[in-house]
Amino acid sequence: MFVPTFFSRAPYLCRKPYAMANTIRRADALRQMETREARAGISRHFSIQFYKKNGEMVSLARARVTGLRADMKQERLRGIQAVDREGNPIGHIYPVSIDNIRTYNEQQVVI
Repeated sequence: MFVPTFFSRAPYLCRKPYAMANTIRRADALRQMETREARAGISRHFSIQFYKKNGEMVSLARARVTGLRADMKQERLRGIQAVDREGNPIGHIYPVSIDNIRTYNEQQVVI
């Protein structure tokens, strides 16, 4: 029986380098970040990994979005601040470029 070679290669061409269940689009991640409050006025927390301007990777297990003294839409920045279990701020606000976000809620951020 003759089987063309392109049928046997098809499964290899369809493979992705990452699992689709573990990815999130950047626009969806930004939209979820902008939701500042969850149910009953409780502030929304998330985990995030991002790169700073000097190339250092920062990982925050629990963080929230805060304001910056810049035009966040034009500059493509978001203010991220670490919080503790009760939601109290820890440390300072990181200005994060949306292009430097690596993971959001343990999901790989893709364009």
